[in-house]
Amino acid sequence: MKSVHVTGVDTESWVEVDKPAIGSADVLLKMKACGICGSDAMYAHFGGIPPRQGATPLGHEPAAEIAEVGDDVEGLAVGDHVVIDTMAFTDGLLGSGGAQGGFSEYIVVRDAAPGRQVRVIPDHIPWHVAALNEPMAVAYHAVNRTDPKPGDKVVVFGAGPIGLGAVLGYRRRGASHIVVVDIQPNRLQTALEIGADAVINSAEEDVAARLVELHGDGATPLNRGIRPGTDIYLDAAGVSIVPQTVTAMAKHGATLGIVAVHKKPVELDFGSILTSELNLVWSMGYPTEIFEVTDDIIENWQKYALIVSHTMPFEQTLDALQLAKTPGAADKIVVTFD
Repeated sequence: MKSVHVTGVDTESWVEVDKPAIGSADVLLKMKACGICGSDAMYAHFGGIPPRQGATPLGHEPAAEIAEVGDDVEGLAVGDHVVIDTMAFTDGLLGSGGAQGGFSEYIVVRDAAPGRQVRVIPDHIPWHVAALNEPMAVAYHAVNRTDPKPGDKVVVFGAGPIGLGAVLGYRRRGASHIVVVDIQPNRLQTALEIGADAVINSAEEDVAARLVELHGDGATPLNRGIRPGTDIYLDAAGVSIVPQTVTAMAKHGATLGIVAVHKKPVELDFGSILTSELNLVWSMGYPTEIFEVTDDIIENWQKYALIVSHTMPFEQTLDALQLAKTPGAADKIVVTFD
């Protein structure tokens, strides 16, 4: 069968591999959709992921249909639509250094159990939306790490897939007002359609001053100046100006969460941060959220569908990966299978 692998530095290629065979405790999945993540380009840039240098199967945002079920597997049936915990495979992380990747016609789940590696979803959820389950779990973990309380006022920097998923996650957790900050008008429009209460184009507006208008004045005698009443900030943008801006304006006791990958070191003024007692938290992966977020996707799949900007057929996966590397060309690409 066909599979897409990293075969060299900045090189992805089609590779012919054997179709997996299953044992009595296994399930064979026919891939139906797989999203492209920014880390796919990172894996290619480094020529793969050790110990699979130069031979890394790609694709870790999958949705699939069960094609075969081993005799000893309970609770799963041929034809079930499933989303997948890519971190729970026994042969390594799916598409992130493991033996298999989601840009393949089939994958096998060893020692399969519902609720561990796979979760059945309703048939009416479109495949390209189901494939968002993995990145939306990343977004929801970021939301959980910032520990929002009902009524909190939130700002999300970056209206890419993770930032937009966080908007939906904060709404689920009871945030009273959510602002999204970006510099691309089309992304800001999508944020409004998904449910943000307001948006700020940081290339055109003074972010701090506008947030004071939206979230009130959070200044205190120890924290003077322009201090929005924002409770939580989430950096889903990955540019140094975001944490620098937040730490300079955060009110006392606010929280800044970092889920974005910063490719360069960020310099922060600890002296100015000290008086605000800013809570700084970090977020990576999804320890528990992979199937928690599924409920919200099922209930609100039409909103999640707005996150996907492009779908492309499996036969064009290499083109899709190149498009995803092109700045500003696509917000979220999902590869779909026949």
